[in-house]
Amino acid sequence: MTGTPTAAPFLTAWFEILDGDEPSRILDLISDDFSLSILFSTGDGNATDFAGDRAALVGYLEQRERGTRTHHLLSATTLGQDELFLGEVRRAGVPEASFVAAGRVNGEGRLQRLLIGRSSEIRFT
Repeated sequence: MTGTPTAAPFLTAWFEILDGDEPSRILDLISDDFSLSILFSTGDGNATDFAGDRAALVGYLEQRERGTRTHHLLSATTLGQDELFLGEVRRAGVPEASFVAAGRVNGEGRLQRLLIGRSSEIRFT
């Protein structure tokens, strides 16, 4: 992703860190009461749900293929504490999947809730 201004600054920064050399830095951005669900579909009829708290996020990070996929913003908005981010996942620059992320940022500027859905069966580009 580029440094272009966006209506979802927290999630934009989150995905930039996730795509970078030290994706575990996102662990510094979550609240003490953080919870998430990342529903990850590859289009073969199977999906994996990484759901829970900090430990679930650590598990998600450990299984990721680091440096192979990048997240690209298609559209975004912020409504109060909530950010919505529609994006595309690319592998080596080739579109692989679409995803939508919803995050709630608490008053201390930390991510409290995260919901992500990913599918290779639909494109928004």
